[in-house]
Amino acid sequence: MEEKIKRSFSAEKKLEILREHLKNKVSISEICKRYSIHPTQFYKWEKQLFEGGKEIFSSKHKANGNSKSGKERKLEEKIERQKEVISWLTEENLRLKKNF
Repeated sequence: MEEKIKRSFSAEKKLEILREHLKNKVSISEICKRYSIHPTQFYKWEKQLFEGGKEIFSSKHKANGNSKSGKERKLEEKIERQKEVISWLTEENLRLKKNF
């Protein structure tokens, strides 16, 4: 009896495999042979992709800051504060030069 070795694919590799079928129109049987995966596994990944895509396009996702993370929003706020400080310093520098 042949022992099966469980392999795992990275998220990037799964997307690459799915893209071959969806974008490049490679048949599922060809993809399964090429990567030595069972068609059931391929369909499971495809289902996960579409379920995840549904979440991305949902209004709930859009309501959470137009898909920006809290970290991105904080960084944008920090940049705005830095711009304000730079503007104030520039104005102050010009004022001091005029008075000198």
